[in-house]
Amino acid sequence: MFEPFQLPFVQRGLVEVLILSVGAGVLGTWIVLRGLAFFSHAVGTAAFPGLVLADGIGFSAPLGAFGVAVAFTASVWGLARRRGTAYDSLTALVLVGCLAAGVILASDVYHSGSDVEQLLFGSLLLVDAADIRLAIVATAAILVANVLFGRRWLATGFDEVGGPASGDSRLDVVLLGLIALATTAALSVIGALLVAAIFVAPAATVRLFADRMASWQIGAVLLAAAEGTAGLWVSVKTNAPPGATIATLSGSVFGLAAIARAIGPRRRGLAVAATMAIALLAAGCGSSGSDPGKVSVVATTTQIGDFARQVGGNAVDVHQILAPNTDPHDYEPRPDDVTTTADAKIVFENGDNLDAWMGKVVSDSGSDAKVVDLGSTVPVKLPGESSGSEASQYDPHWWHDPRNAEAAVLQIAAQLSAIDPADKAAFQANAKAYLEKLRKLDRGIENCFSEVAPAYRKLVTDHDAFNYFANRYGIHVVGAVIPSQTTQAQPNAQDLSDLADLIRKEHVAAVFPESSLSPKLAETIATQTGAVVGHDLYGDTLGPEGSSGGTYIGMELANMDAMLQAFSSAQATFKSGGAERSATACEVPLGG
Repeated sequence: MFEPFQLPFVQRGLVEVLILSVGAGVLGTWIVLRGLAFFSHAVGTAAFPGLVLADGIGFSAPLGAFGVAVAFTASVWGLARRRGTAYDSLTALVLVGCLAAGVILASDVYHSGSDVEQLLFGSLLLVDAADIRLAIVATAAILVANVLFGRRWLATGFDEVGGPASGDSRLDVVLLGLIALATTAALSVIGALLVAAIFVAPAATVRLFADRMASWQIGAVLLAAAEGTAGLWVSVKTNAPPGATIATLSGSVFGLAAIARAIGPRRRGLAVAATMAIALLAAGCGSSGSDPGKVSVVATTTQIGDFARQVGGNAVDVHQILAPNTDPHDYEPRPDDVTTTADAKIVFENGDNLDAWMGKVVSDSGSDAKVVDLGSTVPVKLPGESSGSEASQYDPHWWHDPRNAEAAVLQIAAQLSAIDPADKAAFQANAKAYLEKLRKLDRGIENCFSEVAPAYRKLVTDHDAFNYFANRYGIHVVGAVIPSQTTQAQPNAQDLSDLADLIRKEHVAAVFPESSLSPKLAETIATQTGAVVGHDLYGDTLGPEGSSGGTYIGMELANMDAMLQAFSSAQATFKSGGAERSATACEVPLGG
């Protein structure tokens, strides 16, 4: 039952949560008493631009968050002191400015993505010794301040006039500063957007029943520790982010406590029973382990997962980390990824920073599995790319050239044969049969595109993911709505305007959205330029099982069909003097 706490990364998270619970329980009582719940949430949210700066420049994320939190706190306090008004409205105004700055930095300057998102929502994989030390410092500061200023905070809290204009404003500075420090300390495990889960909810829950400050604080500490511990356990069992799990649990406990207080002591047992039922249900949602009779394989992407299953057949158990239509660029690893990797014999990565998050997964799992970077050995390079281990450093989507897929399949077969010599013959036979299909796929796509003159093979997509495909089949990539190899980037107004002008100039027939991204920008560009919206392309990921792009071969055929319809329609329309003509379908015989 308690096996999740045997994992090193969960143990680190538990240590931090228990330390934070002491400070959070004590500080939370003052937050609730002074009506600063919104402020405490806003401090975490306002840390967004600091996180983006830290991620973009490359310094400590807590340092960036704390710097902005201090600036935010000073701004709110200064404005409140000058105007003699309550904090809520001023907090909202300053918060809007911080969020606006964060969005601009994230989209137009640093193109930040998954690293920042993990800090916004929390991740057990982020917790390290530095986070634990920061939690100790924050908790110690809260306890010292509680002893020194507790009585005066209490008097101010029950001041009927209230607000920053009453009492000693220096006490407000201390309290607001502690909130900023504590929020920063909770970034890794709770997340900047969910700090209320540990700083507000436990204290608010205990206040329903406590009538003395000492009992309130002790109860809040114990409840915060219990909810944090249970939340971590449930997050591992349900493969969910810890911050969201703790927030959901603490919110549910508060709701049940409020109901229990309202219905009276005779029916409070029902609330306790409901809480136990929720816990038991969560325990039953744990993920199952690998088949002990098979080689345990971890594949990061959907394409590599398909390759591994094709080669391994019934002799392997493939854990594919990315689900269909999941964007790999901003994926946040889950506890189940770590626990599965811990038992793996081999890990196949895409490489080239597409799945850079896998390094942390392998490290936290303590696995001795062999890690194979398939992208480092692809034979076909794009023009201008270097050779050797950096063969695809500028574009991680190497699989869109079937010749690179062939090389990956051969590598997978060789690695599996080395790990499981008893099934070597099966691996080699499976690889041989699949390679023949890949070669027929390559020849068939090439023949189909040869029916369209090069002048009409013009491609505009959601993001710059099809250079390998275009290079292989003579397609001219005019541009992309997101002008980057990664979907973490964001287009600005000038980028979109320039792209629209280019589409008109090049007479591009269609703009293609991608299956894993929202089609709205592609639709907007198409409407603006008079182009049509093409069928969805499979860029970073395969489609769901049973869809046209549910396998690698199906994905490439679906992409070919979508492009071919637009290209051949443009060619036919031009040759017919502008009359609409339907495109001719092209079949790719794969055999067996």
